[in-house]
Amino acid sequence: MPPTQKELAKLAGVSAGTVSNVISGSTNVSDRSRQKVLEAIRVLNYQPNLIARSLKTNRTNTLGIVVPDITIPFFPKIIRGAESAARERGYFLIVLDSESSHTREADMIALLRAQRVEGILLIPAGGERLSPERSASLTSNLPVVCLDRLPADLDVDSVCVDDCGAAEMGISHLMGMGHREIAIITGPLTLHNEQERLRGYRQALKKGGIPVQPSLIWSGSFEQDEVARICQNGLLRPSGRPSALFATNGVTGLAALRSLYAVGLSTPRDFTFATFDELTAEDFFKPGITSVIQPTFDMGYRAVEVLLKRIDKETADGPREKVRLPATLIARESSNTPFYVEPKKNSAAIRKTARAK
Repeated sequence: MPPTQKELAKLAGVSAGTVSNVISGSTNVSDRSRQKVLEAIRVLNYQPNLIARSLKTNRTNTLGIVVPDITIPFFPKIIRGAESAARERGYFLIVLDSESSHTREADMIALLRAQRVEGILLIPAGGERLSPERSASLTSNLPVVCLDRLPADLDVDSVCVDDCGAAEMGISHLMGMGHREIAIITGPLTLHNEQERLRGYRQALKKGGIPVQPSLIWSGSFEQDEVARICQNGLLRPSGRPSALFATNGVTGLAALRSLYAVGLSTPRDFTFATFDELTAEDFFKPGITSVIQPTFDMGYRAVEVLLKRIDKETADGPREKVRLPATLIARESSNTPFYVEPKKNSAAIRKTARAK
């Protein structure tokens, strides 16, 4: 027979009510008593009946998160932060992948509703505006917090980096290294965060007194072949080659570097390079790659905090919370210009923080 809550209480030396409060996630328990109960649960291998408990309390202590592509390393880092915050507060986190499909995204959200989650973290598939019906279905009777990609027509809480300020910081760094012909390659400009990063590029050039050249704005995607074609066309032309290239996300940045290395170009010898997001293959690139790094773990952690506040009935109808976190610039050898920077400084790491808007 499986152990009962009375047996847990006896082993832990606490009341049955205290055991019930710990299992339900109540905060009205001292840390000492909570640890005693948790130790008893481990010793007796107690498995609570979550279905029965949820029917009794109308709470499941479960959250969901939907990401567009779990194979992109950026998203698992957010999930780890969210899972850590959820676990600390006695919640479970269900992770689902929409595969960048709006239809599958809707199916995943419907599945989470069927599982009676108490709230959803959503990184939208992106690529199209939400219809009023879809917007209403996403937020109907369930708290939602959007991360990273923020639909302009969805009225929910949100957590992301200051995309505009972070991109401006990266371009300003390249300008500080003496560059004036700076190209930018973006991801799909249907995504709001990509639009904001392009705005940061324009803003940095304007502040530096450098005219924006439309020919240096390369609208790209997450497809490696398309990114390769765009970058090679831009950097292999005999005249008018930009001296620096900035990628607005890690997927596009990695594809750009691979394609340019494949045709014999290298950084910083032939062009200076910087990217938004840390490249997971960073150790394979020599020299190291200058990166604008997002606080991915913190984004997931803060999103859960915001979501749980929204679940609280006292704040359910309050104003929407918009958390904008700062990014960090790590300058490595790929953005060092040999004729501009002394060799002894080539390996120095420079860390700067973007001002939150």
